[in-house]
Amino acid sequence: MANLSSVLKQLEQERNLLASQLKSLTNSLSALNGTGNKRTGRIMSATGRARIAAAQRARWAKAKGLKVVSIASRRPRKMSAAAIARIRAAQKARWAKWRKQQKNA
Repeated sequence: MANLSSVLKQLEQERNLLASQLKSLTNSLSALNGTGNKRTGRIMSATGRARIAAAQRARWAKAKGLKVVSIASRRPRKMSAAAIARIRAAQKARWAKWRKQQKNA
């Protein structure tokens, strides 16, 4: 009986050792797959990334003593008077339609 209990104790120790090894293997696999720290949301546009890259290039140029090129070379877009008039007319039509629906309801 004593021999059986010692064998049982040895099997339990072996099981605990295998369980801890399996846990460490699982942790290392999840670290390799990157399941622990996936970032979601906050997707940056291409123009945003380009602005950041340009700013970083300007910082490096300044640090190296090179000529710094301005990153604010974008000029605002200007709509033509005809485009503004079309938008204004469409908006007036939308509001007229909405008022008519409110009056009939």
